[in-house]
Amino acid sequence: MTKLSVNVNKVATLRNTRPQLNVPSVLRCAELCLKAGAHGITIHPRPDQRHIKPHDVDDLARLVAAHPGIELNIEGNPFIEFEPFIERVRPAQATLVPDSPAAITSDHGFDLRKDGARLRPVIARLKSLGARVSLFMDPTPDDMELARDVGADRVELYTEPYAAAFARGDATAAAPYAAAAKRAHELGLRVNAGHDLSLANLRRFLAAVPHVAEVSIGHALIADALELGLVETVRRYLEECQP
Repeated sequence: MTKLSVNVNKVATLRNTRPQLNVPSVLRCAELCLKAGAHGITIHPRPDQRHIKPHDVDDLARLVAAHPGIELNIEGNPFIEFEPFIERVRPAQATLVPDSPAAITSDHGFDLRKDGARLRPVIARLKSLGARVSLFMDPTPDDMELARDVGADRVELYTEPYAAAFARGDATAAAPYAAAAKRAHELGLRVNAGHDLSLANLRRFLAAVPHVAEVSIGHALIADALELGLVETVRRYLEECQP
């Protein structure tokens, strides 16, 4: 089945409105996700610390290390205060995203024609620290070869355009993702996906797009948890990940 990595950034966003209380606890919520069957935890420690704080990175790394087979995925812009986290906690996966510090959220994939030369030594360094490297990419089949050539192990397909098209009723919403995933697979890259995937659109996406090894889901999952409870929500997303 496709693995589910739960992004707990939004838990930290809520916690940070009353930081002195540590409620909700990012660590406790991550632990509940793992007990419900999630395969990993994703975090994005931004330079402005708007959600994940440096101590969260350390706490979650210890939690994941205590659960064999579970992976920590750290996302971030590789050129802005990112590598020290990888060096310190040695996550299983480093997902590189091209967002600026001012971005509300990640909103586009890498342009490797522009950034490939800068990324190549960074990727080599992160891999030397034991991290699998995934590049956040738009679903453009021709760019998958560029991702391989700069040394990436995986690509994470940016799925917000899919989610928006799906919500409009576009029956072809997944087509470019299927083509990109097929090309990545042919080149020996594994495929992740993330951004605005939800209980409404996840199963359709996975049915249409081959070779998806992992999805990273946060915003919709945490929103659903307000209605369903966190454990039940994770279980429902795991059901959607079943073939």
